[in-house]
Amino acid sequence: MAKRGTARTNVEYAVARALIGGLGLLPRPLAVAAGRGMGHIAYVFCGGLRRTGERNLKLAFPETSRRERKRILRGCFNSLGRQLGEFSQFPRATAEGLRHIVEYDSRGMEYFLEAKARGRGILFITPHLGAWELLVFASSAFGDPLSFLVRPIDNPRIEQMIENVRMRFGNQPIDKKAAALTALRVLRQGGTLGFLADLNTQPHEGVFVPFFGRLACTTTGVAVLALRTDAVVIPVCAPWDEARKRYVFRGGPILELVRTGDHARDIEINTARFTSAIESQIRAYPDQWLWIHKRWRTRPEGEPDLYKFSAELPDHNN
Repeated sequence: MAKRGTARTNVEYAVARALIGGLGLLPRPLAVAAGRGMGHIAYVFCGGLRRTGERNLKLAFPETSRRERKRILRGCFNSLGRQLGEFSQFPRATAEGLRHIVEYDSRGMEYFLEAKARGRGILFITPHLGAWELLVFASSAFGDPLSFLVRPIDNPRIEQMIENVRMRFGNQPIDKKAAALTALRVLRQGGTLGFLADLNTQPHEGVFVPFFGRLACTTTGVAVLALRTDAVVIPVCAPWDEARKRYVFRGGPILELVRTGDHARDIEINTARFTSAIESQIRAYPDQWLWIHKRWRTRPEGEPDLYKFSAELPDHNN
């Protein structure tokens, strides 16, 4: 965790508390609308994040028009703002209230019940898509608390504030930096563990597997945990459904583990399969994923930096 001076820590905390607390005083529709407005402002003024998103979309969808990629990127900022508004409501949210904005996909529920019937630990893998915070929070509010792996925010006061909200209904965050033994224990005891598995990682923590047709360094944590505990792996996501005016929690199908007898190869194969499932979710809801993250930053040895913007990629001008 990067060191921060006391003054900077306190200022950042005061701003975050005022922002989330201020939105939290509003009725949910207004808080969400305000959050979306902030997302639009960020799209206009955060040029660095916008350029990263534009490059990612060109890497992922080279055949797509510039206009369509711009629409998707605007949606990304809109989705992030929407989640900020929703998160601000968590401190006073109730299970009854959440049921008005959350719906479980029936097929996904069948996969979850099948996983529970197997009597083993369950590993939910999810991308930063739609309302991933709400996915975890509502699950605990509805009586199914789980553990989830997180990277602590660099500001410890903000981290504590957010953690207190996340844990309101019994969820348990696990620090990724010291996660192995705790995560193994949760799964071996038949618990449920959530894992955000769509971010760039370093070679000593991951393997290169295909993601939108390009090699991406991807965490091996999910595969290692699943292979060691024989946990049931289910891809899940929580996109906003504009027609239904609610979030639809979608999951499955169950990803059966591949075991070849070669442990290193098993980790690579299963990581690739998990990543493919996440890619399918993103392709289904591209305007709700975190395109502003440098997903392809770590490159195989000898490959160029894909975020050197002077090196232009082929484009469609329409």
